[in-house]
Amino acid sequence: MTLTNTASQPRKKPHAQWLRAGMNILRFLLHSPPSAFGLTVLAALALTALFAPLIASHDPYLQDLGNALAAPSRAHYFGTDELGRDIFSRLVFGARITLTIVFLVTIVVGPVGLFVGSVAGFYGGRVDTILMRVTDIFLSFPSLILSLAFVAALGPSLNNAIIAISLTAWPPIARLARAETLTLRAADYIAAARLQGASPSRIIWHSIVPMCLPSVLIRLTLNMATVILTAAGLGFLGLGAQPPLPEWGAMIATGRRHMIDSWWLVTFPGLAILSVSLAFNLLGDGLRDALDPKQMNKR
Repeated sequence: MTLTNTASQPRKKPHAQWLRAGMNILRFLLHSPPSAFGLTVLAALALTALFAPLIASHDPYLQDLGNALAAPSRAHYFGTDELGRDIFSRLVFGARITLTIVFLVTIVVGPVGLFVGSVAGFYGGRVDTILMRVTDIFLSFPSLILSLAFVAALGPSLNNAIIAISLTAWPPIARLARAETLTLRAADYIAAARLQGASPSRIIWHSIVPMCLPSVLIRLTLNMATVILTAAGLGFLGLGAQPPLPEWGAMIATGRRHMIDSWWLVTFPGLAILSVSLAFNLLGDGLRDALDPKQMNKR
């Protein structure tokens, strides 16, 4: 009788499985026209932010009063503002501010929402009641209004705007994580982990959080459109990035006084906000379909 040495058989490495799953998701997104469009816009935004000094045709802060409110031309692709600054260059450097806001809000909102929701759903009882009532208080106010209140208390600046947006963007993530956890905690593998003596913290971080990540990732992607619109709204009201930073919402605010005669002042920043917000929504919809178990079975 021949014995098979199972220990000598090659086993798939976890990172290889993650890489294969990521490639499958990327392939799915590229084969979906709306998702591919969103992914292309966001990739272009990232490259623009990374190579802004090479792409920009002028210094975004250079004032040329003699060339103020110039219409779009070969010298200034998107025209100039009331101080003669090149709008195209300011939009290019503004992409860095937009990506900074999105990145910082994401790394704060994702873990906080996931932690609050998973802990509330797993422990239940009084812990769930306290955490969810705090979440309900934040959800009872529109995100922009609550962000305005926080920025008014902290003071107008880009950093305070990021803090304010982060404080208002985590409750939907917490609600979603709690709903997922309530379903998962009754699963057989959770009961088996408890019988083996696993601590609650280990069960949450090693068994529940990984299962919640796909839904949270989709929600985060969809929420980024709201984050961008909120940041633009704060900038428009003068409570976000302060001049002379080329933040898109602030550019619309400074150009609205001349929008009748100089349409390009608000049109191009508005189109930038619209394009990036739409791209995040399309990418979020694509991720939702790509991570759907029914779609995975088809692939």
